[in-house]
Amino acid sequence: MKLTSVSALFLAGLRAVDARTAYFCGDSTMAARGANDGDTDGWGAYIGKYLTIPAVNKAIGGRSARSYYNEGRFQEVANLVQPGDIVVIEFGHNDGGSPESNDNGRSDCPGAGTETCISDKTGETVYTFVFYVIQASRLFLSKGATVVLSSQTPNNQWETGTYQGAPSRFVGYQKTATKALNNPDVTFVDNFQAVSNLYLSLGRDAVNAFYPNDHTHTSPAGADAIAQAFAGAVAAGMNGTTSLTPFIK
Repeated sequence: MKLTSVSALFLAGLRAVDARTAYFCGDSTMAARGANDGDTDGWGAYIGKYLTIPAVNKAIGGRSARSYYNEGRFQEVANLVQPGDIVVIEFGHNDGGSPESNDNGRSDCPGAGTETCISDKTGETVYTFVFYVIQASRLFLSKGATVVLSSQTPNNQWETGTYQGAPSRFVGYQKTATKALNNPDVTFVDNFQAVSNLYLSLGRDAVNAFYPNDHTHTSPAGADAIAQAFAGAVAAGMNGTTSLTPFIK
């Protein structure tokens, strides 16, 4: 039986949806093998279990929004992106410090707007976390992708023996970038809060077991739990509907 033109267009549309890919840009807390110490892993290695579309983990250990941008890694992902794809951006763990004082090549200029600094090592102009996230988002939007800005994962909130749930400033910066972009194709997921809720419910001993070597990098079990928390936050619409929402298992 021959397909009608309407049926053919419908099936073509289904194939286009099925071909969507989600790309994940981040640091070692998201990257496969985590801190590369044999004990840790990043949640980007597990998120594919909870999506109905392919997940491509492009996270690299030791990167900040600035260094990921300067190394051309956002551009590398943009070169792969097709219209309709989804890009998740999450940084913060390596973005602290000051480029004006013993610059490590990762620190962003402090502030949440158009502030600039001059690196005391390279002399380059350094911009804010918000600037780098906005530039990356606009790059992906220009390729026809949608963007999900995710706040960084928390460190071990039970490390001191009592729960410490205060977010870093980069959680707020990610919200600021989302608002500044003011684009319906850019949405925010508070992964920090999603994981914090999980850690509070699990308690001290369970969460401490997720951190075998330090207070930042999780075991494979911890990384999987974070991936589930992220997917759960998207599915529940914790921060509203995102372009990933229809693709959560």
